Amino acid sequence: MTDKTVDFAGDLLVRHRAMWASGDYPAVATQVIAALGPTLVEAIGIRAGEYVLDIAAGSGNASIPAARKGADVVASDLTPELFEAGRQLAAEEHVQLSWREADAQSLPFADRSFDVVMSCVGVMFAPHHQASADELIRVCRIGGRVGLINWTPAGFIGRMFAAMKPYAPAPPPGAQPPPLWGDEEHLRTLFAGRVDQLSVVHRTLEVDRFESGQEFRDFFKTTYGPTISVYRNIGGDAEATAALDQALADLAEDALHNGVMKWEYLMVTGIRR
Repeated sequence: MTDKTVDFAGDLLVRHRAMWASGDYPAVATQVIAALGPTLVEAIGIRAGEYVLDIAAGSGNASIPAARKGADVVASDLTPELFEAGRQLAAEEHVQLSWREADAQSLPFADRSFDVVMSCVGVMFAPHHQASADELIRVCRIGGRVGLINWTPAGFIGRMFAAMKPYAPAPPPGAQPPPLWGDEEHLRTLFAGRVDQLSVVHRTLEVDRFESGQEFRDFFKTTYGPTISVYRNIGGDAEATAALDQALADLAEDALHNGVMKWEYLMVTGIRR
């Protein structure tokens, strides 16, 4: 389990929170990946009356569909700036849930508190993977269910992060790349011996939001925190900016077929031992 003496606060988390607060992640969640949240909720089989924690919930892409099922949902995230959009969406759908600022690597919840613990392309972005996995398991009751959707390294988003890597600041010691959560071997290592009936399935999300690679690039440059952060890192370098512009546009253009992109993800479900 996570060593509670480890300090995950400080500059890294401050920068991480600021990254996700930049841009407009709720636009990504509602316009591009909206189908993922309901898909995860259905895969886990969330039922009315269950106590559910959504880790790194953002603006509630999975939390709100879980609340629609009648579950008692806590949407937690390091970046509370995203909650206002989530509250508005929940109000429009006439559902109620709780919103709680929380670091996935050191959750402010008691051991074995929740019937279901889930995360939809969220916990994978916490820098320290084992600490996050340990916390996810810790707060789930024995016999409770866990469910994750993670982008894969070989899928479109994994390849986008690979394209951005040469232009990104060097990661701090101990930080691991987010798409590793979409690697089956890595995932099984994180949960080793603590999850029964672990199901790991590769699926694809069909994205029809973009008509060209340039449109994708320009949308992500202004809405998606990690992309915004990379561009800011090279802000004064016109040559590097142009190269990254081209790399992202080319990547997306290559992935577009008849107006549709297919983004691979890992669907993960299991039962906490």
